[in-house]
Amino acid sequence: MKPEDARFMWLFVFFDLPVGTKSERRDAGKFRMFLKDDGFLMLQYSVYARLCRGEDGADVHIRRVTSGLPAKGSVRALLVTDRQYGRMRLLLGSKGKNEAAAPLQMVLL
Repeated sequence: MKPEDARFMWLFVFFDLPVGTKSERRDAGKFRMFLKDDGFLMLQYSVYARLCRGEDGADVHIRRVTSGLPAKGSVRALLVTDRQYGRMRLLLGSKGKNEAAAPLQMVLL
């Protein structure tokens, strides 16, 4: 694929993990760190997003997330185009520093 033909996609990971016991809290924390180490940005406490180069790149990260899943809980992945991501509206609160910096990645490429 030529660099100019690349289509940038945003991969979202949403999760609801149990945190009733100490081991469940530890597993949830490990999963969050796993996502951060793989380049995901935290949008909300249980919502992480990562910019990927095309669907093939997103598939690589979906496989990584699948390999790092905790034993219990609910985890979902959603893939959207960069244009769709840009149409997201913040309805309450303010953008975090990661959200404000994320579009700058497109400038560097």
